[in-house]
Amino acid sequence: MASNMTTYKDLTPAPQLDKKTLNKMVWMSCQLQASFNYERMQACGWLWSILPGLKKIHTNKEDLAASMSHNLDFFNTHPFLVTFVMGIVLSMEQQKTDISTIRAVRVAAMGPLGGIGDSLFWFTLVPITAGICAPMAIEGNIAGPILFFIITFGVEMALRYWLMYWSYSLGTSAIGALTKNAKEFTRAASILGVFIVGALISNFGGGTKLAMEFAIKGTTEPLNIQAKLDTILPTMIPFALTMLCFWLIKKKNFTPVKCILVLLAIGIVGAAIGVWDGGNTAYNALISVPWHS
Repeated sequence: MASNMTTYKDLTPAPQLDKKTLNKMVWMSCQLQASFNYERMQACGWLWSILPGLKKIHTNKEDLAASMSHNLDFFNTHPFLVTFVMGIVLSMEQQKTDISTIRAVRVAAMGPLGGIGDSLFWFTLVPITAGICAPMAIEGNIAGPILFFIITFGVEMALRYWLMYWSYSLGTSAIGALTKNAKEFTRAASILGVFIVGALISNFGGGTKLAMEFAIKGTTEPLNIQAKLDTILPTMIPFALTMLCFWLIKKKNFTPVKCILVLLAIGIVGAAIGVWDGGNTAYNALISVPWHS
């Protein structure tokens, strides 16, 4: 059977794939996770994305069947960087490399991309872009979400195209070129991402303020708790909420979703009783008890 083949029957190297086919596979790779499952992860989307190239490479039907079969093996990598693996695999398929080697290289290529992709996109590009565009959206400017989409999707597609052509031209040597400094790159991007997230907490979390005021006997001005906190440590409230989430995750094994629910509950209850600025101002009167100096 085709799935048991270790080498292709037609070992004549196939012609280079044309740009139209490569471009088509770049766009098809956007659907990598459309058939995601917990048995083989992205395998179905991977085969579907790479199939136009395989059809042009393997004119022998048995070879095509064998190639499709082994390309349905377990596959999981960063969805934005998948074209890097595609280019390498297509180059090897074109040279009619033996199937076991293609399988091994595919696994070796897909592994490091997870950490690199997360550091590059989720920890760096997305937070920075959101930090630029979110204030525009908050102010009601429609350009905010549009600009966010253009930047993130534009960078993603540019990277997909570049990685496809670069890795296809280099073949297996592309793995060494990418992973040579992968550890240092991932660490640097992660540090930058943490720095950006910290800045966003201070910037956007600064809107979380206490609305509580206490009347002090003998004075006309009430004691503003938020103003006193700001003299000690500006944005103390968002910092405290951030550390609460950190403690829940590290010590209580909370998931990020549970932390979001906790923050949601704190926000809703606090706004309802007037703890947070913008909440029920009637609550301010309830806590305005006389203080004796």
